[in-house]
Amino acid sequence: MEIKTALEKLFSLHSFGIKLGLENIQKFLDRIGNPQNKLKVFHIAGSNGKGSTASFIASILTQAGYKVGLYTSPHFVKFNERVIVDKNYITDEFICDFLSRYEKLIDEHKLTFFEVTTAMAFEYFLSKKVNYAVIETGLGGRLDATNVIQKPLACIITSISLEHTNILGDKISLIAKEKGGIIKDNSKVFVGKLPKDADEVIEKICVEKNATLIRLEDYLIEKNDKVELYSEEIDLEDWTIPLQGKYQRYNAALATLTVAKTLFIDDPKVIYDGLKNVVKNTLIQGRYEIVSTMPKIILDSAHNPGGIHAFITEFLSEKNKYDESILLFSALKDKDIVSMVKIIDKTFDKVFITDINYERKEEPENIKRIFKENGIESEIIFNKKEFLSYYLKEKSNKCLVITGSMYLLGEIKSILQEINFNSSNN
Repeated sequence: MEIKTALEKLFSLHSFGIKLGLENIQKFLDRIGNPQNKLKVFHIAGSNGKGSTASFIASILTQAGYKVGLYTSPHFVKFNERVIVDKNYITDEFICDFLSRYEKLIDEHKLTFFEVTTAMAFEYFLSKKVNYAVIETGLGGRLDATNVIQKPLACIITSISLEHTNILGDKISLIAKEKGGIIKDNSKVFVGKLPKDADEVIEKICVEKNATLIRLEDYLIEKNDKVELYSEEIDLEDWTIPLQGKYQRYNAALATLTVAKTLFIDDPKVIYDGLKNVVKNTLIQGRYEIVSTMPKIILDSAHNPGGIHAFITEFLSEKNKYDESILLFSALKDKDIVSMVKIIDKTFDKVFITDINYERKEEPENIKRIFKENGIESEIIFNKKEFLSYYLKEKSNKCLVITGSMYLLGEIKSILQEINFNSSNN
């Protein structure tokens, strides 16, 4: 099977949509030897920050000399981005071989795209003999395909806010229950800064599961924009990370606390270098990512109100540097777009709405209406390539922010590749 055929087969499974529940994938995994049970896993859920926290954990472990598998979603440009071992994406050969060997079983069990990708990641990590696997949930936790993991080294819940309300529930407590579904008996559970009602739910689950609850806030000291971490194993005082935003410092601190208290890694150089080298070690993208400096272009993967709030808070600290700030926005229909728009408010001088090639997209006309109802004028553009090409030619002191959906960022990255744009030349 060629890679083009393999990916066509894989992406065709999107027709099954989102199918929450573990029965199908567990039956499939039973047939292929349950590779997930042979891995040492850090399992991560959360409304925002789970991809960044997963990357920080993987980077620290890499810096400590371990062979590490990292599974995140979605990808931006290339499917292989979802599965990484030691700074290298999963190979086309493995993808083709996996789908060739298991095509009949995949069809028999009617697996979804995400279920197949998850099973593939497990088997790939096992074949590569990783020391540790860092696994990010897709949607929710309790019924997410990754929750076939039975004995994780640690369960991490980064944040909890309203998202996917049509699937996970319309209250913070309901969403917390779904995210908390990754907590297993007698496990170690690490949580970021959670709302009070979410924290209460997680604490209750931990009591029921006889799990040890470790809260990031109990180890943090915040001084203005500085975030410091003090634990029995490690202190973070004067530290730097390449990902911009105070919220990324929370993610980095949570990752540090998790690794320190799970594997008792207490070498400051390993921790500091792991945080500093997160981009090099994990190839993470789309987190306040600056792809052009003149004119400025920022890509951010914020895709729900919590993420948008964190981004806007950070962006406002530099907004006045620019002659004009411009937003290019799109979102999925199952997101709380109204709340996202209210947070964006009058931050930008111009707002453009665009389309994305994804079945769960919200129509640009509907997004434009939401902006209008909140007193913000916007314009719909469909030719993103033309829009970007024109903007880049200006070489002005403007700033273009592209956010609202990771799928939009993926399309933008593909277009930048098409027009042979190289950020290193800026």
